[in-house]
Amino acid sequence: MIVSRQLLIGSSFSSVVCAPVYSRRDSLHTQVDAGVDEGLKHDSSIHCDELMSLPKSSLTNFVGSLSATKLALLDRALAFALGLTGPSMTEDA
Repeated sequence: MIVSRQLLIGSSFSSVVCAPVYSRRDSLHTQVDAGVDEGLKHDSSIHCDELMSLPKSSLTNFVGSLSATKLALLDRALAFALGLTGPSMTEDA
């Protein structure tokens, strides 16, 4: 899952920040469930604790996208993984 902002994706930078998607689901605050509704073949989860930089050239196949609700969950999981806490983030810690 590409988690870089759109400006970076469309820029001349050669890589983007991504979060891996695994079929393993641990129900952690740093994971977001994704599945068939998002274009995947089976239930999976986005793991925000394992961010990595990947060359844009290696990202060749568009698989799917997240709804606004799932994007909000992804934002929250990324903030939690990066320790960017605020009043709304500390409730579930």
